[in-house]
Amino acid sequence: MTSLKALSDSREAYLPATAVTLRGRHACRTSPSSAGIASGRSITTAPAVRQSDLSALFMSETIDDLNDGAHFLDRLTVEERAQIRESGRQFTVRQGEAIFSQGAHHQGIFIIERGQVRVFYTAPTGREITLAYWTPGHFIGGPAISGGGTHMWSGVAIEDCDITHLSSATLQALLLRMPTFALALIDGLVAKGKCYSSMAQMLGTRSVIERLAQYILNLSELYGVADGDAVVINRKVTHDQIAAMVGSTRQWVTMMLKRFHAKRIVSIDGGVIRIHRLDQLEQILLKD
Repeated sequence: MTSLKALSDSREAYLPATAVTLRGRHACRTSPSSAGIASGRSITTAPAVRQSDLSALFMSETIDDLNDGAHFLDRLTVEERAQIRESGRQFTVRQGEAIFSQGAHHQGIFIIERGQVRVFYTAPTGREITLAYWTPGHFIGGPAISGGGTHMWSGVAIEDCDITHLSSATLQALLLRMPTFALALIDGLVAKGKCYSSMAQMLGTRSVIERLAQYILNLSELYGVADGDAVVINRKVTHDQIAAMVGSTRQWVTMMLKRFHAKRIVSIDGGVIRIHRLDQLEQILLKD
């Protein structure tokens, strides 16, 4: 049986991009021999994940609306988008650096051009909970957009990022001058509201083991690749990251993954997370 020592030691698992991915929990069954497909997921061929294909990720019972906010500028013309970019300040943030910090003075919003940003809240005890991982096209730095007050949470680059910063003064000028941008920003705020409502619903109505199962299922739909009778997760993920997303501790996550491993639901092979029984993860969500 495969050991979890590799993941427990480094607390990281990663599978390089391959050519076959899983999409759509409610798609028709295509292969009864695969545990990944037995839960009703379809297999399609797809290229390696590109920056433009990366989806935002937050606690939700479905992946359907995860990336809605990435398209908030779609209603603008090419010329209007160029005006927005020219009005802002472009800069690069290296992996691990903060874009904004909880408690710091609020000075506008940040549009992600490239890379991924983790937004999280830190409690007085030092414990963190991840609100979301935001990807290209999304804006971060709310909820205030007109200046004043302080940031309610922090945003840190989990890889090198290119950012466009729109200061509060610039935002107000653009909103007055460009009605379509005002409507676009409303679209973006609606997407953010859905995100945090979904997170609140999951934290309030789902147990921690249900949240863990849902998180793994969401990862399988977003980044799952077929490998024989297993499904592997095409995304770097650590025990600490999982814990901060589902609202638990690293120790609890490690314990539960070991239990999943013992039941042959999930296994670890060479640092790669493999899901053998998607149907068993779904069954956790169906229990009373």
